[in-house]
Amino acid sequence: MNTDRLRGFRGTWPKVFCLKLLTPDSKLAFHMRRLIIIALLTLAVFPTAAQNKAPAEAELKQLLADFLAAASHSPVTAADKQMFDRFFASDVLYTRSAGATTTKAEIMRSLDEPPDPKAPAATFTAEDVTVHQYGDIAIVAFKLVQKVSDGAGNESRNEFRNTGTFQKRKGKWQAIAWQATKVPPKEQPK
Repeated sequence: MNTDRLRGFRGTWPKVFCLKLLTPDSKLAFHMRRLIIIALLTLAVFPTAAQNKAPAEAELKQLLADFLAAASHSPVTAADKQMFDRFFASDVLYTRSAGATTTKAEIMRSLDEPPDPKAPAATFTAEDVTVHQYGDIAIVAFKLVQKVSDGAGNESRNEFRNTGTFQKRKGKWQAIAWQATKVPPKEQPK
């Protein structure tokens, strides 16, 4: 630190700095007042992150829960098909957990296929749901839990990390992009 500038202040340089800041014609005072005004305006215009960060959070969580309930039905009902149609936008970009991509048309066609009678029953729920909203775009990230029952009382659990991008179109939220990633099973303690 250059002490030549502070020589003569005898340890009082903070006081001199503060006095200069309070002097109305000081350039430093002008810039500091300007900075304070900008900071206050920014806080007034942009709400804090804790306030109203995702106004549609409850609506999107409910939409997700309704969709997962429809996905848990076998055989698929007409109401389930309507839910899938409502959930996915016509131009959705969907990447499955295995890395394959699919379209809404392919998803909808798969609902018309008869279920395999030997396939175990599966139910789907969401955990750790996080919603970030940016106007009419929202990102929903969550852990998808698939519980599979073989009918003989044996149940297994699979987990996936899913991220969906939603856009509000014509007054309703629809998934425009979807990414699913399988979470590897945890190792059993030895």
